[in-house]
Amino acid sequence: MSKEIKQIAIYGKGGIGKSTTTSNISAALAKEGYKVMQFGCDPKSDSTNTLRGGKYIPTVLDTLREKNKIKAEEVIFEGFGGVYCVEAGGPAPGVGCAGRGIITAVELLKQLKVFEELDLDFVIYDVLGDVVCGGFAIPIREGIAKHVFTVSSADFMAVYAANNLFKGIQKYSNNGGALLGGIIANSINAPYAKDIIDDFADKTHTQVVQYIPRSVTVTQSELMGKTTIEAAPQSEQARVYTSLAIKIAEHIESKVPSPLEIRELREWAAVWANQLLALETGEVRSVAANI
Repeated sequence: MSKEIKQIAIYGKGGIGKSTTTSNISAALAKEGYKVMQFGCDPKSDSTNTLRGGKYIPTVLDTLREKNKIKAEEVIFEGFGGVYCVEAGGPAPGVGCAGRGIITAVELLKQLKVFEELDLDFVIYDVLGDVVCGGFAIPIREGIAKHVFTVSSADFMAVYAANNLFKGIQKYSNNGGALLGGIIANSINAPYAKDIIDDFADKTHTQVVQYIPRSVTVTQSELMGKTTIEAAPQSEQARVYTSLAIKIAEHIESKVPSPLEIRELREWAAVWANQLLALETGEVRSVAANI
């Protein structure tokens, strides 16, 4: 009897640090001794490059455009710590659905029985979270991933994207879709940012899995084409990513979130806007006022 592979999807709006977070999770899990595959689902195909010294790999869709039949080794490449790297890719610019690469790549790897043959412990899907439709919803809708985590900062558009994702999870939860493990709070340096994310998690009946501070170590590592886990393994930032990876490895129970309706979300945001304005003008004194 084959072991169960833990399949996880990590969503987040573009530019939020989703791929950075995912790659560091993969690298940390590999250092802990797990066999990991990172499956890039963004049409930019840049999910795995920091696991491979800044090098980009051929995507599944690009390879299929060149030949009808492909072998696993033509689209699966080893990266740091033995992490297997796959990029679904996207259509030719201006043509077709960007989500098609995910559907095609997942079907191909299933046909080739790649997950079983590589004896994987984890498959981590790095998915663009601005849209939860078509191919981008596949890891949730088809129940390919069992647990979903979203990367969000305290910025409204990041929270808005996370709330939309929650709507998608809620919609497909009755048909065997993936459930929510929680929020990975990124770029949390100011006390008010933590408070905003905590409040959003409370309002939507979920949890914050880890707070990740903004750090120059991450920028420096990525300029070297590496994850922080590889480039600065003794850093505080690497410790934070390792802690997150272990929490995800040990995570068992995911739940259906309670997304806010758009009116509720705008009202919630307006309350926070007033609180921050009060802090800025000195009407409210708290630890946040000293940042």
